[in-house]
Amino acid sequence: MTVNQTHANKEPAIKKAVAAVEWQDLRRLTRGQIAYNVILPYPFLLLSWWFASQSWYVLACGASYLFFAAAFRQAHDGYHHSLGTGKRTTTAILLLLSVLLMTSLHSIRATHMAHHRDPLGDSDIEGSLAKDSWWQALLGGITYRLDIYRQGLRLSSRRNQKLAWLEFALIGLVIIVALILTAFTIPTLAILVQVLMYHLLTMMLANASVGIIAVWGVHHDCDETIARTERNPLVNLLTFNLLYHVEHHLFPAVPSNHLPELAKRLDAAAPHLTKAHVLPSMVNVIGFINYRWNKLKNKSQNSNDSDCPIRKRFA
Repeated sequence: MTVNQTHANKEPAIKKAVAAVEWQDLRRLTRGQIAYNVILPYPFLLLSWWFASQSWYVLACGASYLFFAAAFRQAHDGYHHSLGTGKRTTTAILLLLSVLLMTSLHSIRATHMAHHRDPLGDSDIEGSLAKDSWWQALLGGITYRLDIYRQGLRLSSRRNQKLAWLEFALIGLVIIVALILTAFTIPTLAILVQVLMYHLLTMMLANASVGIIAVWGVHHDCDETIARTERNPLVNLLTFNLLYHVEHHLFPAVPSNHLPELAKRLDAAAPHLTKAHVLPSMVNVIGFINYRWNKLKNKSQNSNDSDCPIRKRFA
């Protein structure tokens, strides 16, 4: 039985379990929350650029991670029109983020909407990595991104296609400018080139790692529902609520701001849907270590017994 068939069989039970969850009030955002959603990634971006200009690359990478995660959240809420902004403003934000993240967000939006229509189904190119092993998801990052672009353009409306091609053109222009500035070194622009090249490299590496974190990490081996979630407050803080993923799939109209509250309500109404977490618990980690250690120890003992002819005779 395929993954989507299994989920289809459980869908009525899932709908029944979540029917008791109050969520409509969580769609509303205050002006302060809307401002937070719009501004969120950019202080981290400026901080990463400043660290890179000082050649403090460890700190720059930390700030770049926070920018990428916050921008990923902003784009994700933009796909679902849950930033609290109008359609034109949301389109402008996605265009800007596409250039800063070095990826076409309008093409990704098309595949993301298809992912919600048929999660982990045969037509779900976005969720396809969840069916692979972790190392396949890790190594397939670049080809996965290219597949997303191709499928996104195929699924897009004419307007969305034009926006996606505009994003590709702007990204290409940025890369060409960066190469020209690097080839013709101008002393007065040395710091600008240094920051630009750092940013391009980190964003390309970040985009290549999205599959293992944002797809495989939240969708692999889901038995009761279609996605995983997380309850570690520090992890959720550092990922800007992006790992409340089963909550998002069940209630995609709820903004990321309110996913922690939605998680509490879902835990109370249907705890079996939120028991699969993204990060393993300490009990599971210790159990896995003990299992591997005992397996290695037994293998070593069996190997020693088979290699020693005296032990064979007196065993």
